[in-house]
Amino acid sequence: MATLLLALAIIFTGLYAGFMLTFQISVMPALAKLPDDQFLPVMRRINEVVPRPVFLLLFFGIIAFPAAALAVPVDGRTDTQRWLIVAGLVSAVINHLITIAGNIPLNNALATAESAPPAAPDSEVRAAFEPRWNLLHLIRTLFTIAAFALLVGAALS
Repeated sequence: MATLLLALAIIFTGLYAGFMLTFQISVMPALAKLPDDQFLPVMRRINEVVPRPVFLLLFFGIIAFPAAALAVPVDGRTDTQRWLIVAGLVSAVINHLITIAGNIPLNNALATAESAPPAAPDSEVRAAFEPRWNLLHLIRTLFTIAAFALLVGAALS
């Protein structure tokens, strides 16, 4: 059972890390080339579409599966394996904290700016959103990639 849970932790974390990396290296650079009046509505629509069931399954799975893998007793698990799983789980939790405390509030502010009177110029709304969102996204992407690498390391050690 522990092997299956670790495998699921690796799969879910790998898929999530791939999603985050795709945003980092392709989606956001493509959106950066759009003018303000196109960037803002596209980013708003992305923020509406992303939190759907498959994404949420991945989002929660990168915490649940490593935690479950740690909770199941295993004969022969080394301290190194245990600590690699713990470190992977901590990295995933840090990703979530950044998302919840940083990116989601920025997404919400972007959505609110669409209908808040008086409407700020698109350039100001974008300037308040994009650089900070991109920095937080880079950091959470790195933590997710680290979580994946640590979990793979646990499986291989």
